[in-house]
Amino acid sequence: MNILFHHRTRGRGAEGVHIRGVVKGLRELGHRVSILSLPGADPEEETGERAVNADKKKAETDSASGKSSTSTVRWLTDLTRHVPEFAFELFELAYNLVAWFRIRKAVASTDTTLIYERYSLFMFITVWWGKRKGIPVILEVNDSALVHRVRPLSFRAIAIRIERWIFTNATGLVFISTHFREVAQQGHGTIAPCVVSPNAADLDKFVIDEQAAKALRVQLGIDDKVVLGYVGAFVHWHGIDWFVDLIADRLKEYPNLVLLLVGDGVCFNSIRERVAEAGAESQIILPGRVEHSEVATYLSAMDFGILPDSNDYGSPMKLFEFMAMAKGMVVPDFSPISEVVKDNCTSWLFKANDREGCVERVLQLVGDSSQQIEVGNNARAYIERERQWRHNAEQILTMVPNETS
Repeated sequence: MNILFHHRTRGRGAEGVHIRGVVKGLRELGHRVSILSLPGADPEEETGERAVNADKKKAETDSASGKSSTSTVRWLTDLTRHVPEFAFELFELAYNLVAWFRIRKAVASTDTTLIYERYSLFMFITVWWGKRKGIPVILEVNDSALVHRVRPLSFRAIAIRIERWIFTNATGLVFISTHFREVAQQGHGTIAPCVVSPNAADLDKFVIDEQAAKALRVQLGIDDKVVLGYVGAFVHWHGIDWFVDLIADRLKEYPNLVLLLVGDGVCFNSIRERVAEAGAESQIILPGRVEHSEVATYLSAMDFGILPDSNDYGSPMKLFEFMAMAKGMVVPDFSPISEVVKDNCTSWLFKANDREGCVERVLQLVGDSSQQIEVGNNARAYIERERQWRHNAEQILTMVPNETS
């Protein structure tokens, strides 16, 4: 099949990883996939800090070559990050007109037989146009007007009404978790055929390199230590700030334990200050953000991982990447996590929002290297068996009429 993957995101971070993963899975099954991105975004091109520089170069190139239409749309999308919520939602509604022209052109140029779209609020044009043209449209659902939002929707009633129509009229829906599917079914009633497809991992990118891991551990002076790892954004909703706050003073009781916390974000400075206050600099290592190409080496150097917090809706990408590297994680038992983790087998669960329980779960594992290795190996086997991106692609295609793989 010729598949058009349409999304209205900037294609960075976890969303970029997910887009690249699904596209790779579909291509591995022999399908041709084209990506139609938000102007100025290219999830296949760049990752991390390099994307920022790429955007600048692309803007300069567009200006020099007279690509004013693309530059104008990119300027408008950048502008939406600085406007009030109601204005942002009006931009989202208006983008349907832009998307209509772009999707029609992309479908015509690629002879598209299936559209796969990452669902965005207020985005209805793809399903509407697909129904008119007889082209199947499958939506990947990572968001909903029904869930709690940090910035409440100004036009929530309209968003819900549009979403209900979309979820009813799409060819199929791909939910990131069972909980997300249940929220949609309870809020919208009868919806299109659907599957639950959590995140996955790309085993070609997450290759265990014992030699590189050994060199990094020696370089960091932790070769003889038990290394608990974290890789990701230093933001409040991941809980890494309160985790460090609670465990910092306990580390003196566990001199063999080292925390290797990789990443950056709004909490980084406060965490660094807390580490200094506790005098734990030798046991909490903060290398900051590292190049994407180095992430696998840092993961290889860890013995097990920590994800202090999550939510009822998301499927944490790092969980799958740690497991792909044969590293179990200590994770909260939110339903999207507990439905993919078998406790004490592929990772370790603690009761969500039980902060003390999280810390205790970590400390219980420090002296049990055999369990760390066994659970890590089980986790890797689970990813190989069930959670590579081609498995997601196979699930997606079960909803396409007359298509099995």
